[in-house]
Amino acid sequence: MNAPARQRADGDWVLCAPMRMEAAQLRRALPGSAGTVLHTGVGRRRSERATRSAAMTGAGALAVAGVGGGLDPALKPGDVVVATEVRTAPWVTCPPATTVLPAAGLLAGALRRRGLTVRTGPVVSTEWPVGGTTRDRLAGTGALAVDLESTWLLAGPTDRPTDWPVDRPAACVRVVADTGALVRPGTLRQLRTALAALPAVAAGLDEWAAATTLRRVVLAAPRSFCAGVERAILVVERALELHGPPVYVRKQIVHNTYVVADLAARGAVFVDDVDDVPEGAVTVFSAHGISPAVRSAAADRRLDAIDATCPLVTKVHSEARRFADHGDTVLLIGHAGHEETDGVLGEAPDRIRLVQDVRDAEQVRVDDPRRVSYLVQTTLAVDDVADVVAVLRDRFPDLAAPPSDDICYATTNRQLAVSEVAAACGAMIIIGSGNSSNSRRLVEVAERAGTPAHLVDGAAGIDLRWLAGVHTVGVSAGASAPPVLVDEVVGALSGLGARAAHEHTAASEDVEFMLPKEVRR
Repeated sequence: MNAPARQRADGDWVLCAPMRMEAAQLRRALPGSAGTVLHTGVGRRRSERATRSAAMTGAGALAVAGVGGGLDPALKPGDVVVATEVRTAPWVTCPPATTVLPAAGLLAGALRRRGLTVRTGPVVSTEWPVGGTTRDRLAGTGALAVDLESTWLLAGPTDRPTDWPVDRPAACVRVVADTGALVRPGTLRQLRTALAALPAVAAGLDEWAAATTLRRVVLAAPRSFCAGVERAILVVERALELHGPPVYVRKQIVHNTYVVADLAARGAVFVDDVDDVPEGAVTVFSAHGISPAVRSAAADRRLDAIDATCPLVTKVHSEARRFADHGDTVLLIGHAGHEETDGVLGEAPDRIRLVQDVRDAEQVRVDDPRRVSYLVQTTLAVDDVADVVAVLRDRFPDLAAPPSDDICYATTNRQLAVSEVAAACGAMIIIGSGNSSNSRRLVEVAERAGTPAHLVDGAAGIDLRWLAGVHTVGVSAGASAPPVLVDEVVGALSGLGARAAHEHTAASEDVEFMLPKEVRR
């Protein structure tokens, strides 16, 4: 049984290169680097011998790079394969081995930024060069590239010593040198093309190695879907079940590219306006709400409409009508162009003014300073709203507030959790799409706590440079981001050395909203 791996030293890594010419190209990009380029030799026997060296046993992170054979016909010489796993060929029985490499997508991003054409997928290792039908057989396993060393270099010797680190970060990159027969006219030219890409590969691997200082992931809770988002998505799913595709959805049902793409693949058709919907078609209004004018236009087209507006947004619409009917000038604190604010503004266009920030609050004009009220977009940052309201109260002492907070419970809870987690982290990853207001506010909350924060749609959006030298990273997700993306990000970060995710819970949630009657079972 293997002993626990030793504590890794920051920046301590080894880059294995089977051939001397590969090692020379890789060293060109790593002058003075903390990484060590180790010429290991070609083939299984030399690879296993190299794994017994002190350099490899003691490395905090381990990578393999060099040329390889392409198995996918779409690959061309010079294309790069970043391994999601390396495994032995099906006929290798003594012993078969597989090493999973969770951070492959993050490394692929670093290489693409250097202008390389990159694919991610399995790499398979054989004990001898293969071609023809044998290559076809390997391609049938789903592998993208074949080599003679990677599996054995990363798995370690057959009789691994107790100090062999089994949990250290690992990576494998192969540049395609040939895509068919091993020796044919043009092979030497293809090899040169592949070797020319290795300095850029080494630079990307150095960026990866700098991020393998990661030890801990802290998950902010609550995170991800709120009750309003879950309800809206379920409305579309139920509509598809009841009516079959297509079901039309005005605007994005929620602001998340993954969710929209998933529903579109199942038959939802997203449109900008009801004028784009065939008359009489089943149509869902998004979670962000609509103005009375949109509702009237839908009725004119005799659309079979289902309203998926979040009940907490509906509450703000009701307050807008009530304040306006009372004769107030209604100051709506929100962001211009956001679908939620557009919908609320449409409730009483002559009586509602949009206030985006403190400057707007200082300049906004009202009809009667004694008859002023305010409302708030549900997804704003709590601190930002407090600053705006303070200015409005100073200018309008009779300012009327909504009966209860307009900023929804989910927004408040996620911001609280992020503020607590960010204080203990070197960086924050916020999962959510760029048009998601509540997700962008989470970035701002983390930055307000003094922690660099980055908004990503998923693991592929993470830039390794954000994590260089970071030991603890916090992760949260906006209310419109699905939990599966959180799992994806945590999995990718595990490939940088963070073997466990720790939960930090700032609040509990048990809210559920009833579905519209049109889609209740």
